[in-house]
Amino acid sequence: MSMSDPIADMLTRIRNGQQARKATVSMPASGTKASIAEVLKQEGYIKGYAVSGEGATRSLDIELKYFQGAPVIEEIQRVSKPGRRVYSKSSDIRQVRDGLGVALVSTSRGIMTDKTARESGVGGEILCTVF
Repeated sequence: MSMSDPIADMLTRIRNGQQARKATVSMPASGTKASIAEVLKQEGYIKGYAVSGEGATRSLDIELKYFQGAPVIEEIQRVSKPGRRVYSKSSDIRQVRDGLGVALVSTSRGIMTDKTARESGVGGEILCTVF
């Protein structure tokens, strides 16, 4: 059975893994998921990630990050969903919690943070917010 929203599945696995205090979470890999993991790593929300395997059996392993026993990611939510896509111009992209969090935006130049998208002057689909 195919998954209707693999990005929401990825975010849920991260959320559940942190609630269970897991060191790593594993999921089926894709280019989009790897790009999201790269942005989360650059922003300091995860320790790292690795893609293993080949072909249809590729797996994305994300190493979760904790600070003083508490998860670094307090909240991670899907914004644009298959039933309701959310697009925004670069000038209309809002800050997450007054700049304390980030929104991940899928643009024509790849997946980037809301701040980078505003600076680059490109808009796109708002994938999720992280705080």
